[in-house]
Amino acid sequence: MLGRLDFCGKLIEWIKNCLESSSIFVLVNGSPTTKFKPLKGLRQGDHLTPFLFLIVAEGLAGVVRQAKEKMSVESIEVREKRVKVSIL
Repeated sequence: MLGRLDFCGKLIEWIKNCLESSSIFVLVNGSPTTKFKPLKGLRQGDHLTPFLFLIVAEGLAGVVRQAKEKMSVESIEVREKRVKVSIL
């Protein structure tokens, strides 16, 4: 998504390295486990989380905008009450 939004390659690499270089351990009965690398997601409180959320939200908005321009979608119906939601 960062590449599609024309972010520079160096910034993309920095973000990727921040996400891939983390390691964590868990306290079990007060004792830490051995360190391991998380395979998915971000750590709680990670400062990149809001930034990456906005990037993904912008990408989703772009996809919905394109679908609306092509007249393939008008709105999205949510839950049992079928509330129509359109972000445009």
